[in-house]
Amino acid sequence: MSLIADKAVVREAGAETIVSPTATGRLLLDSSDTGGALSTIRMTLAEGADGAVPHHDATSTELFYVLEGKARVLWGTEIATLAAGDVEARCPPMTPHAFAAAPGHTADLLIIVAPGLLLSESRPQPSTPSPAPRISVTPS
Repeated sequence: MSLIADKAVVREAGAETIVSPTATGRLLLDSSDTGGALSTIRMTLAEGADGAVPHHDATSTELFYVLEGKARVLWGTEIATLAAGDVEARCPPMTPHAFAAAPGHTADLLIIVAPGLLLSESRPQPSTPSPAPRISVTPS
């Protein structure tokens, strides 16, 4: 990983965008934009919508900042509810995690992944419709 040598600027209007019936994801900065330092995604979720299936990252930590609404975040076996203005960063590598809009709420999240992941190559191409992501971030 290297540090950002000059600067990395992506205007939201020019960000790569993936849209499903219940979520809009905007890749603001990919690791290729930051020398591997970080990746930044803005996720806007419809009421009660799932954002990501439970997964883990081998080397990265994720930070979730709630811009608007309420979100539920799964870290291992613990679920936290975050409201607008809340931030949580504690997903050490290899910890299963997922996120969703809280039931009855929408959520607009800024997600920062460090070190960055090359996200643009891991998604379907724009010509391929993206299925709506499905998870349940609810206590068992």
